[in-house]
Amino acid sequence: MKRVDLKKILKRVEKPSRYIGNELNTTHKDTRSVDLIRYAHCFPDLYEIGMSHLGSHILYNSINLDEDIFCERVYAPALDMEEQMRENNIGLFALESREEIRYFDFVAFTLQYEMCYTNILNMMDLAGIPKLRTDRKNGDPFIMVGGSCAYNSEPLSDFVDIVVLGEGEELNLEVINEYKKWIREKPYENGKNREDFYQRIVGIDGVYIPSYYEFEYYEDGMIKEFNKINPIAPDKVRKRIINDMDRVEYPEKLIVPYIETVHDRIVLELFRGCTRGCRFCQAGMIYRPIREKSFERLKEIVNNMIDNTGYDEISLSSLSTSDYSAIDDITDYLVDNFADENIGVSLPSLRLDNFSMELAEKVQQVRKTGLTFAPEAGTQRMRNVINKGVHENDLYDALSKAFSMGWHSVKLYFMIGLPTETYEDLDGIRELAYQAIDVYKEINGPRLGGKFNVTVSTSTFVPKPFTPFQWHGQDTNQMVKDKQNYLKDRLKHGCIKYAYHDSQTSLMEAVFARGDRRLGKVLLDAYNMGAKFDGWGQHFNLEIWLKAMEKNNLDPSFYAHRQREYDEKFPWDHVDVGVTKEFLIRENELAKQATETKDCRGGCNACGVNTNDIGRGLC
Repeated sequence: MKRVDLKKILKRVEKPSRYIGNELNTTHKDTRSVDLIRYAHCFPDLYEIGMSHLGSHILYNSINLDEDIFCERVYAPALDMEEQMRENNIGLFALESREEIRYFDFVAFTLQYEMCYTNILNMMDLAGIPKLRTDRKNGDPFIMVGGSCAYNSEPLSDFVDIVVLGEGEELNLEVINEYKKWIREKPYENGKNREDFYQRIVGIDGVYIPSYYEFEYYEDGMIKEFNKINPIAPDKVRKRIINDMDRVEYPEKLIVPYIETVHDRIVLELFRGCTRGCRFCQAGMIYRPIREKSFERLKEIVNNMIDNTGYDEISLSSLSTSDYSAIDDITDYLVDNFADENIGVSLPSLRLDNFSMELAEKVQQVRKTGLTFAPEAGTQRMRNVINKGVHENDLYDALSKAFSMGWHSVKLYFMIGLPTETYEDLDGIRELAYQAIDVYKEINGPRLGGKFNVTVSTSTFVPKPFTPFQWHGQDTNQMVKDKQNYLKDRLKHGCIKYAYHDSQTSLMEAVFARGDRRLGKVLLDAYNMGAKFDGWGQHFNLEIWLKAMEKNNLDPSFYAHRQREYDEKFPWDHVDVGVTKEFLIRENELAKQATETKDCRGGCNACGVNTNDIGRGLC
């Protein structure tokens, strides 16, 4: 792309810093090298969102360590930038080289949210890359996807060439390095085609080639058979994990953006996986087993990150940060060594049942960050159903500690529409919000004044693959709206703010989360009718999606609202995440009885990971 073209259009867009690149700690390589493998790491959302995604930074760093591979970043341009690009015939380009990605070897998308799928098609269209896999020819980039949504990538199977399942630091490099060897054999000049490369990589653990499989359906729409159409493809594709978290590469030179992003701070990953077993939580199942970084390695990483970035906040990141076995050691170290430099520490995922006053006191020495807890449900019965592991006195104890230490506000996160939920469970949300007010009065006196507030936030339950609740239906839009209105009426108080998530986007999220290959035509039709940035409420248009579903004789309720039987075949049954279906069924039955399963750190719950080749010996 010509520099003059970029200057011309950036004067006409809202945030030009999204598109200029050259931020501190970016990587640059000589693109004139004929042997350089070009890899576009694409995040199908705005720069501010993508730059806050830790996994993207990790892959960018680990891939660029190979001198023969140039990994560059690409984000979805905002609508004003897209308009300028189309008017000026500018193809989608990578930030580092500003060269069009249609000429790259790989164009890889991170799948973190189902409502970004139309952005993937839009980015391919902006790049001039044929959207349908069957339309791409020799010399076109290979379209690759990975991330949490890739565990059911079937709705995207018409568009992608390669799916990588699991943690990508090693897996992605194995695929690229195999391509490096393959392309140097000049395959296209020797009569070979793209299919030849698929055959080279299909045997790599974690690689799924959608074109090697097909589905048959019953007349009622359910899956009849899943068949391999290439005998060399595995019967089940097994996810990949990193065994040793101390040896894996980590971005110690984190890219520092020019503009504020969603998570504008150092992110220090403590461990991967979770042992809690919340029954609605996909991440808690697919990222097993738990693997920690050592305290010594974390010290090394954080010292380098501070030296290389200049950030004044460190966020300790994991699915359940306070469960890290050396949490006291790492917080002591961070406060003792960096508080005098005005570098603060935040703990974004505190649990009510192990909230530590000592820990909170340490992290607030520099600045008092927000205090957020997630009871998830309003009653003890409901928390037992979802296996949250939080009990009646935990919230009282945590709030008492927090308010005694000077906090004047708290955010409480809940989920509505969970399996077996009743309106009594919604009443429990109100009671917990009012309990927070009562606890504050106990600590600070009866007069609340204007400084105290409780934010109650609810999201809508979306059944996800590989969870005990994958068989349950989602509440209809009307049921969700009724529950939201019920809570609005009961949370009317000067100190309470109620925020809730739009139920219409949750409907389509559920459709694509549990969807099959037939949704590819729906996705393409919706895109052609104008759907994009569907995760943003101001851009989402449910009518477009309903028209696209109707055009293809599909019903959103079939995917989102229907209860599934245990013997039904799922679109993701050919993927092995380590956790067995038998374990998920057992957990679902325990949920119906409102019976908890204990944290597996206290004893194995036989989820399957410890006896599977994926995680044997790591639990």
